[in-house]
Amino acid sequence: MVETSPHQQWTTTRRMSNPRLDATNILTAAGDQVVDIPATPPGDFRNTPYSISMSQSTTIVTTLIIASWYLSNIGVLLLNKYLLSYYGYKYPIFLTMLHMLSCSIYSYIAINVLEIVPHQRIMSRKQFLKIFALSAIFCFSVVCGNTSLKYIPVSFNQAIGATTPFFTAIFAFLITCKKEPAEVYFTLLPVVLGIVLASNSEPLFHLFGFLVCVGSTAGRALKSVVQGILLTSEAEKLHSMNLLMYMAPMAAMILLPVTLYFEGNVAGITLEKAKGDRFIVFLLVGNATVAYLVNLTNFLVTKHTSALTLQVLGNAKAAVAAVVSVLIFRNPVNVMGMTGFSVTIMGVVLYSEARKRSKNTIQSR
Repeated sequence: MVETSPHQQWTTTRRMSNPRLDATNILTAAGDQVVDIPATPPGDFRNTPYSISMSQSTTIVTTLIIASWYLSNIGVLLLNKYLLSYYGYKYPIFLTMLHMLSCSIYSYIAINVLEIVPHQRIMSRKQFLKIFALSAIFCFSVVCGNTSLKYIPVSFNQAIGATTPFFTAIFAFLITCKKEPAEVYFTLLPVVLGIVLASNSEPLFHLFGFLVCVGSTAGRALKSVVQGILLTSEAEKLHSMNLLMYMAPMAAMILLPVTLYFEGNVAGITLEKAKGDRFIVFLLVGNATVAYLVNLTNFLVTKHTSALTLQVLGNAKAAVAAVVSVLIFRNPVNVMGMTGFSVTIMGVVLYSEARKRSKNTIQSR
């Protein structure tokens, strides 16, 4: 908040114009430091073809980034579903490990070669262990999410995934004892009610698929809460791209013995399959690449818009992904299921708005 001194003078202004404060007298609340007020560009500059062209170029770039975000997020879901349910590639753990290896390679190139963001190093053994713990939770969430696609439709998967705020609120309360206003908790009721309606009326309901999808959603919420606890100090905070670069190879190492135990010699089976069908190579490489693009476009959308925009896009993405998957895979849907999904999405939107109002109230005090 900007405060002015009692003796601050107003400059003489013309009638019907806005009075201006003397810039040399404007002080900040933090410590009486002068605030630099950038000069407003003159009208003849703002209306030049160059400035208009710059604005249009920025809009086009932002639109392309948002479109890429939608394509990558929905694309990886559809590719996972096609591989695991329709193509017959029944190895979700190995598929997740390929995703982690892809993220490791692409993250290294993006940071150390292309220098999209500055490279940050792990500064201590303690920080390494914290990142390793996050990687374990990350593994659990992604493996459960991919496994669920083997048993339930993408539309139902997205309906369950939309309940993430519910689990986030629970874990935040249980782990950090953080209480939200009653209004915030009240908005979680339609989130839960919607998924109950959708589950009871889902034509292709599968209990195991439902449970692992709930586990994936809970794991995603747990990771966000734990990450906020473990990497709190300024020395330990990592940019999301750097965090992915360190988490992905750790996650791949965790998944290697797990896939060998549960899925056997899946690498040999995949190579044998590739000899007779080269399309599997294209599918796996493309799938792993799109999995990395999900993380890259998350960062780019936040950079070119805001975290709030990303949250709004995320709410809409679930509905778009559900519609696209129904159009492609032709899985049966009914009115009650669509109603439940809509109620859940509405609850998520209300929850986001309630959280935003809560934060604004706290900051204004």
